[in-house]
Amino acid sequence: MDADLQASIDRIADESGYSGVVHVSRQGRLLYERASGLADRAHGIPNTTDTRFAIASGTKGFTALAVMALVSDGTLTLETSVRDLLNDDLELIDPAVTVEHLLAHTSGIGDYIDESAGCEISDYVMGVPVHRLARAADFRAAVRGRPAAFGVGDRFAYNNSGYVVLALVVEAASGLDYHDVLGRRVFDAAGMASTGFPRSDELPGSAALCYLEVDGSRRTNQLHMPVRGVGDGGAYSTLADLATFWPALFAGAIVPSPIVDEMVRPRNDVPSEGKRYGLGFWLRPDRDTAMLEGYDAGVSFRSAYDPESKLHYTVISNTSEGAWPLVEVLDEMLPGLATG
Repeated sequence: MDADLQASIDRIADESGYSGVVHVSRQGRLLYERASGLADRAHGIPNTTDTRFAIASGTKGFTALAVMALVSDGTLTLETSVRDLLNDDLELIDPAVTVEHLLAHTSGIGDYIDESAGCEISDYVMGVPVHRLARAADFRAAVRGRPAAFGVGDRFAYNNSGYVVLALVVEAASGLDYHDVLGRRVFDAAGMASTGFPRSDELPGSAALCYLEVDGSRRTNQLHMPVRGVGDGGAYSTLADLATFWPALFAGAIVPSPIVDEMVRPRNDVPSEGKRYGLGFWLRPDRDTAMLEGYDAGVSFRSAYDPESKLHYTVISNTSEGAWPLVEVLDEMLPGLATG
């Protein structure tokens, strides 16, 4: 990595008071890595390159892979009707909604967190007490009773409920707990030893607390988020695990390579985001770079991988907005880094 580019990243991180980690590598060779800020402000514990960070909606890609692992072994198909699996459990889901519609955000089902409603990231948006949300079954109360927003397959609309329902689909199809399926079929398969779903009220010492501004003070996000995420968010990971994940994914270690190709095939243009979407993965508009991204109270995250050049970057912050200035500069650099 060019020294000027390193200096540019350092300058932006220093000027913004960045709290989090950054990693850039190409073909497995480390180009840049940095940790700064505090994992625990009350006790002065610094972030390190080994710290475990929440990745919010980055979890959706892992959920999609668990679903596609079940597709690969014939337990599910993309055409499977969600109603056939869940019966009358979520009665407002149209019988025409398939697994593929949920994966691609084209189902039209009502969303328990409407991201188009203009809420601030610091708002308390959960309609169910967060301590009651720890297993896939617990989230039924959050997603039930929400009417469809549009017709099945009519358009793309990013949908958190869709991925919560996919967690229920994973459990109904496999007969196993969602977290156990992800652990075995995704994290273990990819060699991601430090990735999982710890409860926010019993985080290990290796995990960073997540901070946001509320009424002029820094607070943790513990009252903003489910105590343990399912389907649409809640995973914690590390720089090393994410650097391991991408090559494992494209080598077919999690699901067969033809299925990976289907997951990163663009299915929808999303001009409002300046990106495209496949099945569980965002994609750049100008090249086949796959991305996982998360943004929530106390969390900002992007991990990107360019399969042609094998260039990879990850930015994770334990603040709501911290990652985005660095993501912007790395996104601009990516085409040049990929060819350099």
